[in-house]
Amino acid sequence: MSQKVKSNVTFLILLVILAICAGLNSILPQGDIAPQIPQFQIPKWLISLVSAGGTLLIYGILGFIGMILWRKIGFPDIWDERVTNKQRFLIPAIVGALIGVVLIILDLVFSPINGVGQIIHPPFPTSIVASLSAGIGEEMLFRLFFISFWTWLIGKVILRGRGLSIVYWVMAILSAIAHGASHTPTAMILFGVNSPALLPPLLLAEIILMNGILSIFAAHYFKKFGLFAPIGIHFWADIVWHTIWGIF
Repeated sequence: MSQKVKSNVTFLILLVILAICAGLNSILPQGDIAPQIPQFQIPKWLISLVSAGGTLLIYGILGFIGMILWRKIGFPDIWDERVTNKQRFLIPAIVGALIGVVLIILDLVFSPINGVGQIIHPPFPTSIVASLSAGIGEEMLFRLFFISFWTWLIGKVILRGRGLSIVYWVMAILSAIAHGASHTPTAMILFGVNSPALLPPLLLAEIILMNGILSIFAAHYFKKFGLFAPIGIHFWADIVWHTIWGIF
């Protein structure tokens, strides 16, 4: 099996895992989050099915476009022969776990002054499914698609390869901002407000800072080692932050 075919098959496997997680998350217990989530008179199995199907369609299309453009840019594929398994899996796991510790420290620093206290975590075992879902889904969206598309369009098409590294890091920073901003609707639901303007400014700063740190490291290792690296960093950071710390 060629490197390209193996990478394509792996992408499809990751996509199926993501869809399963999206479906499971609709039926697993949500703990303290549940009272804040609007309740609809729709069977949970139907919500689960729609979530899984929508995930397959949206992330499948965007992720596959991202993979094609990532290859055109010339950065490492999922199973690139230049990358070792230590670089794909072990280093991201260590980096991710350390980032998880940093997220805990930041929350402890911000919680007395952010106006809402410590951030709410999904209960165990939902936290594991949420960590896997975020690790795969958010990295497909914000790194694989977002960075690949804009780096290819601006760096390769418009600038014809000039300043490609600079373009990449500009897109990585914008991706980090977008990633942080994408958590605003969840924060609005959790803290019962109907406008981002009603969220405490220090809470928004905490959310953007935490997700920004994760995003920059994910972008750095994505460029060096391919898609497994940011997924691993994100997953292990969330395991330490949401699952282990969440239990306490």
